[in-house]
Amino acid sequence: VQLQASGGGSVQAGGSLRLSCVAHGNIYTIRAMGWYRQSPGKEREVVAVISDDGSTNYGDPVKGRFTISGDLNKRTLSLQMDSLKPEDTGVYYCYGQVVVIMAVMSSRDYWGRGTLVTVSS
Repeated sequence: VQLQASGGGSVQAGGSLRLSCVAHGNIYTIRAMGWYRQSPGKEREVVAVISDDGSTNYGDPVKGRFTISGDLNKRTLSLQMDSLKPEDTGVYYCYGQVVVIMAVMSSRDYWGRGTLVTVSS
């Protein structure tokens, strides 16, 4: 299973960026997909997650500014990031809780390689 993210870049504070992620591989189903980020000097933290029932959860720092959307049946995920702040700078990782065809009784976590988001003041 591979998670391929795109859309990172540099933007000034107050601007917007959109991240996208596509999952590939021998996927039976996806339980959840989401975004995590790691900022310089900090631990990796959750940004937003969407589950297969359509429910969403956001990390407190991004509530009201970021919007996650996706079609888990189509293996696609997006993150619309508005009103960006310098503290949003970091590497953003696409995440998937995936059930693979060869092991349908359990799921495991997969991570993409990360895409860099830089917000300047």
